Amino acid sequence: MFDLTMLAVFLTATLALNLSPGPDVFYVLANSARHGTRGGVLSTLGVSAGVVVHTVLAAFGIAALLAVHRWAFEAVRLLGALYLIWLGLSAWRSAGVAAQAQAGVSPWQIVRRGFVTNVLNPKVGLFFLAFLPQFTDPERGSVALQILILGAFFICSGTLVNAGYALAGGWVSVTLRREPRWQRRLDQLSGSILLLLGLRLLLPQRCT
Repeated sequence: MFDLTMLAVFLTATLALNLSPGPDVFYVLANSARHGTRGGVLSTLGVSAGVVVHTVLAAFGIAALLAVHRWAFEAVRLLGALYLIWLGLSAWRSAGVAAQAQAGVSPWQIVRRGFVTNVLNPKVGLFFLAFLPQFTDPERGSVALQILILGAFFICSGTLVNAGYALAGGWVSVTLRREPRWQRRLDQLSGSILLLLGLRLLLPQRCT
């Protein structure tokens, strides 16, 4: 279905994009700082689940509606920004009490937050709509199926890379939390990252 040379180019580009620190990486690191390696890995799974949604939307052209209808793009963007800001403020409010906070946060909640954060970022959907079709060929079969397969490759690569970041961030977090004075600082750092991501998304964006 795919030209091997084109597929190799896609996989190389995908790995480079996933290794480059972006919103997903910083989100995973923020969760690693707050909840340790476990939290970072769980947030990675949530983010990857969100990418599945964006891949499906791109494959069937629904994401194109966000590029055409400004109001839809803005609504999703604002919801995503407010959600990240809320998570950041929550981290700041509970700074220094991470042990108690972790006890009250289930694995499902961490996965769900990563999923919602990614799904409510319309820029991810538009990126997939612009990036994945470049590596498809209508003469080689269903374009939608090709996009789904390419998206699966992208998701696998992104999951492995983000899991690596989660392990590194979790190790640093555990090491620093041995000193009580660092616990509050790590929680504040986590909250600050989430706030910055939310504010970044809140800034006016072009949807085309």
